[in-house]
Amino acid sequence: MTFDYDLFVIGAGSGGLAASKRAASYGAKVAIAEESLVGGTCVVRGCIPKKLMVYGSRFPALFHDAAGYGWQVGETSLDWQHFITVIDNEVNRLSQLHINFLAKAGVELIPSRAALVDPHTIEVDGRKVTAEKILIAVGGRPIKPDIPGMEHVITSNEMFHLPEKPKHIAIIGAGYIGVEFACIMRGLGCEVTQIIRKDLILRGFDRDIRNEIQQGMIHHGIHVIADNVVTAIDRVPEGLKLTLSEQDREPVVADVILAATGRTPYVEGLGLENAGIDLVPSSLEGPGYSTTNAIAVNEFGQTSQPNIFAVGDCTDRINLTPVAIGEGRAFADTEFGNLRRAFNHETVASAVFSTPEAATVGMTEDDAIAQLSEDGVKIYRARFRPLFHSLTGAADKTLMKLVVNAQTERVLGAHMVGEYSAEIIQGVAIAVTMGATKKDFDATVGIHPSTAEEFVTMR
Repeated sequence: MTFDYDLFVIGAGSGGLAASKRAASYGAKVAIAEESLVGGTCVVRGCIPKKLMVYGSRFPALFHDAAGYGWQVGETSLDWQHFITVIDNEVNRLSQLHINFLAKAGVELIPSRAALVDPHTIEVDGRKVTAEKILIAVGGRPIKPDIPGMEHVITSNEMFHLPEKPKHIAIIGAGYIGVEFACIMRGLGCEVTQIIRKDLILRGFDRDIRNEIQQGMIHHGIHVIADNVVTAIDRVPEGLKLTLSEQDREPVVADVILAATGRTPYVEGLGLENAGIDLVPSSLEGPGYSTTNAIAVNEFGQTSQPNIFAVGDCTDRINLTPVAIGEGRAFADTEFGNLRRAFNHETVASAVFSTPEAATVGMTEDDAIAQLSEDGVKIYRARFRPLFHSLTGAADKTLMKLVVNAQTERVLGAHMVGEYSAEIIQGVAIAVTMGATKKDFDATVGIHPSTAEEFVTMR
């Protein structure tokens, strides 16, 4: 059978872009369909605009800290319209850059939503086309729990387009998106209340990291309401009122409410049932939450239909941009480059761009103990005030931690809270991935004075 394309990619986010360009480099005839801006969640409504907001939110602290070094900083103010406009301009610039990269690679871009008709046929832009292989890389979307009044609530998608800076923002959710936006908005001068269901933020991270970030957020003026859920939201003359599950707890009134309660694979309307593609159900805990579905794949990204593959957040494995890119390239190498390989999901480093910032790679202390027993794990930990703050008077602390196999001395995990955590852990991740031991760390000469040297001087 003759097909219109060797590969048809649905979704021009990180995974789809990486796969399409790599496949085209091997000589495949490739088309990619995207209904929104090219670049996906990361470029358009995630990593990039969020990190730019993080940068912007940190200037007030720098203005304050400068006084400790003798600088006299006058009155400052934020031009909100300029702030959101320049971020949006950068998003559009990057999106156009990715369009140019596709054209240079010889990939046909179809600006339309695509859906499957059968295992080899796609309906797109009002027509039907065929492909030998199909890659689904549609990413995920934010979800809101089914709670009365949720129509008054925004998601992370809308956070980059607020018409004005909120005076008081309430954030529902304890994951990294909620935590990051809480810190961003506090840094920009908003009153911030964060409501979390359990006692700590960032479930799945190392407990020391979770404690340190949460205490740091509280120290910076974020009001964290723990062990509570929102049961209803009502519009009142003062703004939006959040009723909480704790009976004696006063309602929270804010002018903007962000639901940062998770993301789900964006698989609706793809016609997966027409191609016989299996889904994996997963339940989100908590009142008002429903079951979500991810595309089931093997280690090579192959679905239940042998010629259809999926990568990135729609498979709900590790939902990070570099992972989607790595999965997309591994797929293209395997299917078009005669280089069969699976993407390695072990020791994937990640960061939380909160204030204080955090980054991590490898196993948490609890995970290591569960696998090796308490006697089988040795913990190295350091907590100190960084040199920079010796003159600012700020009480900010840095926490650094190594999780080590007590028998082999292999470093199983590295965790950090403090300034430049992501930059430091990125380098440490190389050592952890290579299987470095504590002796290897000890034998490495530190750069003095630096925060990073603590990772090679812990005793």
